[in-house]
Amino acid sequence: MNLDQVLNPCGDFEQTSSELIHQSHPNMELVSEQNKSQTINVSDYLVAFSTQSHSYCIGYVDMVNSTKISASLSKYKLSMYYETFLNSMAKIIAKFNGKVIKNIGDCLLYYFPLSKNCSDLDKVSNCLDCGITMIKVQQIISKELVSNGLPSLSYRVSADYGNVVIMNTSNSKEIDLMGPPINMCSKINRSAKSNEFVIGGDFYQVVKKIQKYKFKQVEEYDVGFKLGYPVYKIQLK
Repeated sequence: MNLDQVLNPCGDFEQTSSELIHQSHPNMELVSEQNKSQTINVSDYLVAFSTQSHSYCIGYVDMVNSTKISASLSKYKLSMYYETFLNSMAKIIAKFNGKVIKNIGDCLLYYFPLSKNCSDLDKVSNCLDCGITMIKVQQIISKELVSNGLPSLSYRVSADYGNVVIMNTSNSKEIDLMGPPINMCSKINRSAKSNEFVIGGDFYQVVKKIQKYKFKQVEEYDVGFKLGYPVYKIQLK
């Protein structure tokens, strides 16, 4: 069984992973109409924040031991290794109506635009099903890599939920997001063991009553306050 069969046994999912990872977000103008005539030097780095803010499910998938693995591979094999990982993850994200925000080295940061209404648990659970599927296909992806003379693959998946602000920069037409769930999602990622999926306490409060999942608190992340931030491992029942 390959990745496409896991994602869609009926075979009607026709987009390739390379197409999916290049999906564009809705463009947001960086400057106001009256300032469009002004010339910005290409060396300037400017940030513009939208007045829009929403609560979204944010996801983060991070490769394990990538530094050690990359040191042992040729440039060609390293490119194949990263490409297989990133494109496979992007394909899964798109399957569950998520969008990649950006690639950060050996990590992908992504979000789910339809999750802004946390009371719509069907939409919110897409984020959970996405993370669980990522873990489910780990052995399939590793088998493909090994068959091509590459090392097997391990990664960690994390997710959280909360309010973010839409932003853009002068060197990109794509949107970016900023807010506590972005920061926490990356920080709690190391609370997961290899090939595990964890969520933050804020997300847990939203989804804890969904019956098809089981949650186990694994630790509290130290955020510098008296009480830590709870982190939960998630699996299907």
